[in-house]
Amino acid sequence: MEDADIFIGSLIFDYDDALAVESLLEHVKGPKLFFECSSELMVHNELGTFSMKPKEGKEAGPPKAIKALISAFSSGNEEDKISSYLKLLKVGPSLLKLVPGEKAQDLRTWLQTYKYWNAGGSKNIEYMVQLLTKYYFHQDLKNLPEALTPPDIGLIHPLHEEYFKTPKEYLSWRLSQKCVDSANMKGLSLANNDAPCTALLLYRKHVITEQKYIMDLITQMEENGVIPVPIFINGVEAHTIVRDWLTTSYEIKEVTKGHLTRAPTYDNSAAIEVDSIVSSIGFPLVGGPAGSVTAGRNVEVAEKLLTSMNVPYFIASPLLLQSLEQWKKNGVLGLQSVVLYSLPELDGAIDTVVLGGLVGDDIELVDERVEKLCSRIKGWDLLRKTSNEDKRIAIIVYGFPPNVGAVGTAALLDVPKSLENILRRLHDDGYNVGDFATDSNACGESLVAALSVLSEESVIAMGAEKMECVLQNRVQQAIKGDKTIPDTLAKRNGGLGDAKVRAMDLTFDDLEKVLGKYMSEKIRRSWKEKDRSPGLSRTGDMVICGLEIGNVFLAVQPLLGLEGDPMRLLFERDLTPHPQYAAFYEFLSLPQHKGGFGINSFIHLGMHGTEEWLPGQNLGNDRESWCDELMDGTPNLYVYAANNPSESILAKRRGYGTLISYNVPPYGRAGLYLELANLKELLTEYRNSKSVDLRQPIWSNCLKAGIDAEVPLYINEEPYTDFDLPQDIQVGIFNEWIVNVGNYLDILQDRLFSSGLHVLGEIPSKSDMKSYLQAYFNNSLSDDECDQILVETPSEDLDLKENLLQKIFHFTQKHMPMFGNNQKASEHSSIAVESKVEEAKRIVSLLSKNTDEIDNIVVGLSGGFVPPKPGGDLLRDGTSVLPTGRNIHALDPYRMPSEGAWIRGQKIVEETIKQHLEQNEGAFPETIACTLWGLDTIKSKGDSIAIVLSLVGARPVKEGTGRVVRFDPIPLSELNRPRIDCLATLSGIFRDSFGNVVDMLDDMFERLAEADEPVDMNFIKKHALELKTDGVERPAARLFSNPPGDYGSMVNEVVNTGDWEDSKALGETWEKRNMFSYGRNENNGNGISGTARPQVLNKLLNTTERIVQEIDSVEYGLTDINEYYANTGALKTAAENKKSEGHRKKVSVSIVEAFNNAPNPSEQNIPVRELEDVLRLEYRSKLLNPKWRDAMVDQGSGGAYEVSQRMTAMIGWGATAKVDKFVFDQAAERYALDEAVARKLQQNNPEAFKNVVRRLLEANGRGMWETDEETLQKLRDLYSDADDMIEQLDSLYN
Repeated sequence: MEDADIFIGSLIFDYDDALAVESLLEHVKGPKLFFECSSELMVHNELGTFSMKPKEGKEAGPPKAIKALISAFSSGNEEDKISSYLKLLKVGPSLLKLVPGEKAQDLRTWLQTYKYWNAGGSKNIEYMVQLLTKYYFHQDLKNLPEALTPPDIGLIHPLHEEYFKTPKEYLSWRLSQKCVDSANMKGLSLANNDAPCTALLLYRKHVITEQKYIMDLITQMEENGVIPVPIFINGVEAHTIVRDWLTTSYEIKEVTKGHLTRAPTYDNSAAIEVDSIVSSIGFPLVGGPAGSVTAGRNVEVAEKLLTSMNVPYFIASPLLLQSLEQWKKNGVLGLQSVVLYSLPELDGAIDTVVLGGLVGDDIELVDERVEKLCSRIKGWDLLRKTSNEDKRIAIIVYGFPPNVGAVGTAALLDVPKSLENILRRLHDDGYNVGDFATDSNACGESLVAALSVLSEESVIAMGAEKMECVLQNRVQQAIKGDKTIPDTLAKRNGGLGDAKVRAMDLTFDDLEKVLGKYMSEKIRRSWKEKDRSPGLSRTGDMVICGLEIGNVFLAVQPLLGLEGDPMRLLFERDLTPHPQYAAFYEFLSLPQHKGGFGINSFIHLGMHGTEEWLPGQNLGNDRESWCDELMDGTPNLYVYAANNPSESILAKRRGYGTLISYNVPPYGRAGLYLELANLKELLTEYRNSKSVDLRQPIWSNCLKAGIDAEVPLYINEEPYTDFDLPQDIQVGIFNEWIVNVGNYLDILQDRLFSSGLHVLGEIPSKSDMKSYLQAYFNNSLSDDECDQILVETPSEDLDLKENLLQKIFHFTQKHMPMFGNNQKASEHSSIAVESKVEEAKRIVSLLSKNTDEIDNIVVGLSGGFVPPKPGGDLLRDGTSVLPTGRNIHALDPYRMPSEGAWIRGQKIVEETIKQHLEQNEGAFPETIACTLWGLDTIKSKGDSIAIVLSLVGARPVKEGTGRVVRFDPIPLSELNRPRIDCLATLSGIFRDSFGNVVDMLDDMFERLAEADEPVDMNFIKKHALELKTDGVERPAARLFSNPPGDYGSMVNEVVNTGDWEDSKALGETWEKRNMFSYGRNENNGNGISGTARPQVLNKLLNTTERIVQEIDSVEYGLTDINEYYANTGALKTAAENKKSEGHRKKVSVSIVEAFNNAPNPSEQNIPVRELEDVLRLEYRSKLLNPKWRDAMVDQGSGGAYEVSQRMTAMIGWGATAKVDKFVFDQAAERYALDEAVARKLQQNNPEAFKNVVRRLLEANGRGMWETDEETLQKLRDLYSDADDMIEQLDSLYN
């Protein structure tokens, strides 16, 4: 470039590339032209007096003259500004031709240059070069040749040589005999005229440069029975096409009724009715590639447009940034995933299909992928056009893990009651649900109880023919009062309405006929006959069974793998689904006339099933992906918890799930109970009387409740543990300890927990509304204030009326003395109260729209558009996540960490290091492990990423659009401490969803390992040099996860089965599953990640002294789900395993509870606590708390399972950390030894109760819990009785 006279750059987006080009521009003597580049380069557009460089103090962007011209061609809508810019390019040079002055003429020359470039084609490029040559040599620029400009927008078809101007003109031709005759002449197949009509948005540049795949795509869609309406655009006008040129049967009806008003730009003379919309462009609907500069900026516009259309909006495109080979090896990567998935999902896009990719410089289609797109389009179209009465729906519930009462359960959801609500709503909308909705005895608990019967191995072994008989026998036994059977089956007709067992026996040959030889052979290789036991009858047939309720088929999702290892499939990528699992999905979708159930849509009910976790591509399904095979073309509505935008991504992207979010249960405050309440009273009495006689009772109560562990009483600088308190204890020491105990009880009683389970579509009661408000506002609203807000907030009205504000203000003045102290304070407070009241009213109104959860299931079943919403929870993310019932999505991974997350991450690391220094005599830790999960990363917008950066001393670097492009080291002089090495353990979802972050972190660690810094100030470099000395490859590898395509540590599966010897074995299991290194620099940077590097991992585990784990929500605490002990707990154990024998040093865990998202992160208080302290807080506030217990026990079978699951998690924590004796003692008292509670648990869910008792006995057997023989004998008797009951049933019907 040193000798360059003119520079032209295009499509330079990589940040490092942009900086390299920018550094060389000073050498260019003449014009510098950038077309479609990063914002860092676009500002360098310069031609004579025309320049895009911002003046000092001004923002970058087009000059005033261009802005003025853009506004002249704009509709006035903000979202139309970019498309107006293209109109300017077309006519701008002509307009400026007559304007005198050098600046105007230079602007005209630049616009003309851009016009040539944008028009495309070799002739236009030739004209552009001629123009620039004339300009450079100061030649006459008059009489320039006109750009050979195809229309900016038009329609094409292989059977028609010219462009069509409007969709109406195109469709009139396409449905004509002339088109048919032309097709016959050329030997092309056309879709029938009654086939689904799909708007297909195409890149104009690919059309005018005659990319072969364009016509191939149109041809293949026709051959596969879809009528494409191929509209080419520049990329930024997609929303104008939808708004002005398309309509649907739904929109026409709503406009006719006066419920909708079309935009003034709608062109009736050009518009046509379509059944669906497919974008082959990706990016946001509004603005396309340019609209991605500020992700989500115009999602409201897109949502409004697509909601008014109310038809599916698909994304389907070949990969333009990856080769077919790369896709096959690694799935969709990096920026390509953002273009096709992250950004379109903000608008509500579904069912993304990768159509092909690069082969050399050519874009090639994969024919089978085009077939997949068409099958998805036709599946949704059939659903939309089938009458409600005739639609056949499969509702799938879950039953994993087996034999612990998990049938009909889902995270945070009351499945039985939700089933009732769905079936009754379907009945109201004309679906055939038999007599269920009109039978007063019919209930969801009976349906779940019946499904539990059909899921028993002994019942399945009898085969399809006998299943109805077995179920009816159970009903009769329940009527007779048999306590081994859930009493809900004693209702009239078993409480099942007229639901009947529908079952079939299938041979492997039957499966092969529908699955095909290729995929069937893969199953044969993976599952030898001896391994095919789950789901098979004694004769070896695969049994598919469920309940048929009119046209609704209700079934339990089959298990994936072997007995004792039912999740094996998730962790061995070469495996396939179990034969019965594959048969289940294949025959549900198979048309009735071919012997299947002929369903039109799935509803997967609750979070979460296993279909989306099947072996296959991480992202971008291909023919080898099992979820792609089993879903085929059937629409899949996936009812998912709103607060988990991480795992829901898999359901959406791999499982073709159109998500319908559901709310979290109401929040409760832990309060104080039993011995804790008694202790609080003793403290109060002591404070008032200072009676010496109260000291021993207070101390005894603390010992009984285990409070001394969290609030030790120090005597002679040692924690006191004896039962009898010294008589001569110093008053000052005891009183100080009393204050600490009181403070701890205050923290404990204010802890939040999820109260019970959510029922789909139900509006919270008044008390539940108050619990949401008080949790959100942290009890700053009183009960009376909440009552006033609830009374005066109509659910359909968000406006704040003036008289209400006055009432609230006067009410607050009356009850809060601080008001009226002075005029300034009063004015300030009134504004704060009005703002709080407004927000509270909005929350109430949005929570009242929980009904959308059912409404949008119905929308989905009508083949309509389910509106999008970010996933998250109210406490963390505010009202942006409400209302629920939405197609939830995650965030743009190129914008993490956010500004707030970066601030929080630094504060968390500061507190963590401070915590460590205090406990280790001022010594810095050499290595801290940090867990990076998809869920907390999405919800916190990157806290865990910021934690890693802060530990090693690096910061995020952003390019001009706000995207994070690099992580750069902070100078040691600024950091003022050593760089701490970091073992970053990635969940499979983080690994697959944040590939760009993984690559940037990997680059950062490589640079830090090579930094010119002393090793005592850079522990990354220190450890890398030691590994290098030992001859270990990739010594700077720091990002470890499961094998490629696999998910999970498998520790929770091992704990569930009880098949483990000691805690050391659990640590070894974790290590074997997480030894795979990821990042851009793996395999010499050839893009293939996931290399086993046990030596590097061993080094990092050996030097790890602390682990950091963030908890992002109230709903999923350490003790609520298995993933925490299976990852953080097992990581702790793995690190401790590496310490020298005899000197096994404890590895500490810092727990960061980040439930609330403060408006100003710099002012946010984020407590960092030790693992053991948080475990005690959680157990006291939830599992041991009668309020939490009673709320769960009242939830029927689902609540009993939630209790059971937490007992299993307690074993996991007992193995990998430490669970105090008082926890086991009180758990036994509250659930097993309390006769009323035990009876209710057993009635609701016998298997769950059996697991509760089993886990308590296991804790004793493994040495986690010491108790007296009398307690153990009671537990043994309870377990024996529960076991006998279940065995009785097995023998009775075996």
